[in-house]
Amino acid sequence: MPILTSKVPDEMVGMRLDQVLAEIFPEFSRSKLQTWVKSGRVRVNRKQLKSKDRLDGGELIELDAEPEKVVESVPEKIPLSIVYEDDVLLIINKPAGMVVHPGAGNWSGTLQNALLYYDINLDKLPRAGIVHRIDKDTSGLLMVAKTLQAHSNLVDQLQDRTIDREYLAITHGRMTAGGTIDEPIARHPVERLRFAVRREGKSAVTHYRVNERLKRHTLIQVKLETGRTHQIRVHMAHIRYPLVGDPLYGGRFKLPAGCSESLESVLRGFKRQALHAEKLGLCHPVTQEYCQWQVAMPEDMDALLQALRDNET
Repeated sequence: MPILTSKVPDEMVGMRLDQVLAEIFPEFSRSKLQTWVKSGRVRVNRKQLKSKDRLDGGELIELDAEPEKVVESVPEKIPLSIVYEDDVLLIINKPAGMVVHPGAGNWSGTLQNALLYYDINLDKLPRAGIVHRIDKDTSGLLMVAKTLQAHSNLVDQLQDRTIDREYLAITHGRMTAGGTIDEPIARHPVERLRFAVRREGKSAVTHYRVNERLKRHTLIQVKLETGRTHQIRVHMAHIRYPLVGDPLYGGRFKLPAGCSESLESVLRGFKRQALHAEKLGLCHPVTQEYCQWQVAMPEDMDALLQALRDNET
């Protein structure tokens, strides 16, 4: 990409360099701009500054922008459950079992493949406009940007923790009350497919409240403040209420005491973590209006909950 240049407007006097860059180059996310500042790709009057340095106005900014690497992906005709769409935004209800991005062992059949078939223009965006991800076997709402500016705006909202994400989950164990889990998460030191609460990890905050108490299980509503990989699954297992069906964090399969034959059949057949991204709220990247969407639990999770209720009698 050619070096981008811009003069700092006088009305930005006293603002930090990272704030000025976000205003002048809105097509890039703030995290990307900060990375470029640290790596020397941003020059102010031909000098390298820090993100926190304040500007006087009138300086010449030179940005040696690095093009995003887009994973090669083939469009595939895969049905999409579209909850909302306009010129800049798509809200998708992802089914359990669908991988979000292509990767090792999953180069086809992903949400990204489906999006490229649905709208070929998305091939110009990083990861076909996908802003965030949920695990393969988690169902529910995902946001997709249709323009570079919308993508940058939504990424910034994620980083600012202003996007509301709420999940429904069914846990082992009967909770007495909700709470907040504020524990850092990092990759497991031995099992590389897993994550764990570790002192040296990244900050992770999960809020949860009880929706319904059953004999030996609980339906909870979970709100994320941060978005670490496997965050809900790791945090709930950490407080000893792992999600039903979780193959990584749920421990050895064990039937609850007093389990009926019908419930046993449902539990043995439920092969994914009981987690559903139910609500998604954000500030629209163009209109700036707050928008929120909600989708009901999918049939498999609803059937699991009903089987647990039926076992109460």
